[in-house]
Amino acid sequence: MRIARLLAVCWWFQLKQMTKAGLFVFTSIIEPLIFATLAYYLFKAGHRPGTLLYAALSAGLMGIWTSTLFGSGGAINFQRWQGVLEPLVASPPPYALILFPQTLAAASIGLYSLASTLVWGRVIFGIPLHFVHPVAFAISIVVTIVSLGVLGLVMGASFILYREANALSNMLEFPIWIVTGVIVPLSLLPGWIHPLSWILAPTWGYRAIHNAALGGNPWPGIGIALGLAAVYFVIGQAVVVAFERRARERATLSLV
Repeated sequence: MRIARLLAVCWWFQLKQMTKAGLFVFTSIIEPLIFATLAYYLFKAGHRPGTLLYAALSAGLMGIWTSTLFGSGGAINFQRWQGVLEPLVASPPPYALILFPQTLAAASIGLYSLASTLVWGRVIFGIPLHFVHPVAFAISIVVTIVSLGVLGLVMGASFILYREANALSNMLEFPIWIVTGVIVPLSLLPGWIHPLSWILAPTWGYRAIHNAALGGNPWPGIGIALGLAAVYFVIGQAVVVAFERRARERATLSLV
């Protein structure tokens, strides 16, 4: 119960902080609407059933990844700037249990992206919001958010040790959009990219969301995303412990 309460409190606190930050308002609401509008006009020329809804979903999923990417490192940098990173690392709970709900909150902010693009598409472009498997659609969204949050735990660990690791966030945004099949289907990408996409939980989460909304079997994607999330969590805990120990040895926790 104590661990559950710790996770819930940290998640809610970080979620409230992020919703008040202008950067996350832009990346989770404004930016996805720009992408969605461009995608609507591009996809509309195809005159194929379901493509406009596909564009809306893809634009929202792009926003979820952006929020996760920048939030996973932004939380640690904010703690460092406020001078609370050292007390949090030295506190009795393992720091991984403090960092995970923060990265999960960053992924949860991405729900604004998905909701805003769907509402935008419905109100402005008249896209019918008909989901073939509504229950599976809701489950796949939750699973995708959790898997992205755990992936953020792995990435966020680097911010403990390296102060300029936020440069990695700028580099990873667009490539992951491509590799996970958000922008273009994986079938159109070179074969050597496919193994890389298979080890990324967002690939399977996005596939499950698209299948649940447009038709198909979403459950294999949901199961694989959950399995990869469990693997990420084990790796994330080990990486956080290792990087935390090295940061203590180098005395780099408080350096800005």
